[in-house]
Amino acid sequence: MYYSPMKLQQGQVWQCGKEFVRIVHLARLEVGYKSATDLKFTDGTHQHTSKKDFCRLLKGAKLLTTSKPAKYSPLPPAPAA
Repeated sequence: MYYSPMKLQQGQVWQCGKEFVRIVHLARLEVGYKSATDLKFTDGTHQHTSKKDFCRLLKGAKLLTTSKPAKYSPLPPAPAA
């Protein structure tokens, strides 16, 4: 069976069974994440682990957010003619 490689990004939310995991800090070899039982993450706990262990944690999980943040445009929109 072939699995495509994961593209981890800060801010992604994954569902692992009944638990939700949000990436809050992403470094080369380390991941900081918050796990909670609801999508508001009010009762969640912050944790740090290696990227390898984090990918093992996400095995079989479902990615809930895939949108990239909007790029900042320094120029204002052109006035309508």
